[in-house]
Amino acid sequence: MNTRRMLGIALLVAGILGLVYKGFTYTKNTKEAKIGPLEFSLKDKEHVDVPMWLGVVAIVAGAGLLLSGKNS
Repeated sequence: MNTRRMLGIALLVAGILGLVYKGFTYTKNTKEAKIGPLEFSLKDKEHVDVPMWLGVVAIVAGAGLLLSGKNS
């Protein structure tokens, strides 16, 4: 499987997931404190919205890479 085909599949899958889920959430550690034997940690959840146009562009680009890969 060549690089162009793998990139096309990755873009296609990312575009579909972007349209279905409309974003993703991740957790990051923001503060940590150690006071003697006690340890405290604060975690924040961040949400990133994926615009619909970006999902569509990724799908079109992925399909274009897959279709152009068959001709060459």
